[in-house]
Amino acid sequence: MANLPTSFTIVLSFLFIYGYNYNVHVMAQWPSGGSTRFYDFKVQTKRVTKLCSTKDMVTINGKFPGPSVYAQEDDRIIVNVTNETPFNITIHWHGVRQKLSCWFDGPSYITQCPIQAGQSFTYEFTMVKQKGTFFWHAHVSWLRATVYGALIVYPKAGVPYPFKAPYEEHTLILGEYWLQDVVQLERATAASGGPPTPTNAYTINGHPGPNYNCSNNDVYQIDVVSGKTYLLRLIHAGLNMENFFAIANHRLTIVEADAEYTKPFTTDRVMLGPGQTMSVLVTAEQSPGKYSMAMGPYMSAKGVKFQNISSIAYFQYSGAVPNSLSLPAKLPCFNDNLAVKTVMDGLRSLNPVNVSRQIDTDLFVTIGLNVQKCHSKTPKQNCQGLNNGVMAASMNNISFVKPKISLLEAYYKKINGSFTEDFPGVPLKFYDFVNGAPNNVPNNTQALNGTKALVLEYGARVQLIMQDTGTVTTENHPIHLHGYSFYVVGYGTGNYNPKTANFNLVDPPYMNTIGVPVGGWAAIRFVADNPGVWFMHCHLDVHQSWGLGTVLVVKNGKGDPEILPHPPADLPQC
Repeated sequence: MANLPTSFTIVLSFLFIYGYNYNVHVMAQWPSGGSTRFYDFKVQTKRVTKLCSTKDMVTINGKFPGPSVYAQEDDRIIVNVTNETPFNITIHWHGVRQKLSCWFDGPSYITQCPIQAGQSFTYEFTMVKQKGTFFWHAHVSWLRATVYGALIVYPKAGVPYPFKAPYEEHTLILGEYWLQDVVQLERATAASGGPPTPTNAYTINGHPGPNYNCSNNDVYQIDVVSGKTYLLRLIHAGLNMENFFAIANHRLTIVEADAEYTKPFTTDRVMLGPGQTMSVLVTAEQSPGKYSMAMGPYMSAKGVKFQNISSIAYFQYSGAVPNSLSLPAKLPCFNDNLAVKTVMDGLRSLNPVNVSRQIDTDLFVTIGLNVQKCHSKTPKQNCQGLNNGVMAASMNNISFVKPKISLLEAYYKKINGSFTEDFPGVPLKFYDFVNGAPNNVPNNTQALNGTKALVLEYGARVQLIMQDTGTVTTENHPIHLHGYSFYVVGYGTGNYNPKTANFNLVDPPYMNTIGVPVGGWAAIRFVADNPGVWFMHCHLDVHQSWGLGTVLVVKNGKGDPEILPHPPADLPQC
């Protein structure tokens, strides 16, 4: 440890070059910034054996999880992606605000056409004033289930963390694993009109752990030293489930959420939805032993089948008895909404922030599930939703239909017919959102279909109220906005009431994915200062497939710093 700065620089340089998943010792001084980091991603199929079964699955560079990308604040990142599989692919850089680089954001048919078999595309973007725990994932089909990895961005040279430097850092990616091919799973779900098959296992860094069949040795482990403090970078890359995480007999101090520093908040457990990241400090202050790190389900909806077996990893002290039994971690009950609220209540920005008091664009968007009428000639096969209908999801009761070409390209080149600019800024009808249904309560649960965009003027100060609905069931929805972070200025249960809502305009958390509370609402604010076409959607992929999303078109401003550049020469074609 005596020569830590030198060894750290060498190790980190190695990570930048090769993108390996290593645990990194932290030093006070960072390597020099303003650099360009190059990575080469090969989209490949890999034969994997887990849970007593073998299958081929799509990976990056044959790794599961995929290679970590390392950079520094204000670095430029260039990733060349070559598709060596028969499946279409895109990569989204989750949480990266893509300032003036909307073309490289990655959601298929929103900002680009997919990279087809045998083709390549180079993603190029800068981490403008961003640092922390991010991740990347596929954004086409349900390939996100296996195509994902960490994106870790360190502070600039000489800038320390706003907390005592940890002894080591470790990245823990929470995921889901299906025995079934996930592309076939998505197609089967769409064809059935009903819900998807629950995951066969939760995973921590790709390992299910000993609670599952044939997995006693398929366990992730962190080796720790008594008295030392560790920084755990938690990333939720799961597909359709939200999850609790805890370590037996150890407390977690949250210091970062969605790649933004927070005031330290200590808790026994955290909950992350897909798309959310969180960094926590853990001190190895218990007697030497093997302690379980557990990932279990959070299911706020009613009547939904889910995997109830937890994934386990080990937090093992040096000097612990070899092969000793692990001490179990205590997770909340699967539907413990209060445990979720308690953690959210504790999230505050590290310092006071400048939140817009004046609002130019005030939006109110309902989110939730729907059931469409069955029009199939084979209803037993195709109408397996509630009441023999077809499951759908919507924002303001409009179910989003993915277009056939890139919306950004259609907008930029003024190609008509792909979308309309008439997404409503308020619900088409006001009613008891939490307890009712939009039409003819309680019978008509249908939504309109369309590819509708909401247009924002450059520089508009936006407030967006997101209201959960009980049309089918209330549920916690992790809503992600591409191209932006936003201040979460308020949230609560029941129907939003501006007269009684409490807002935090002093130190609200700055996030990119917000869990809209089950049977409740969340209020966010941001300034529309990044031109382009930005996807806003539920990060539960089944809900996204059912139509729970829309796009925000942010117009150009004045002058080069406010105008979307022209598309890259190698932009994939549909």
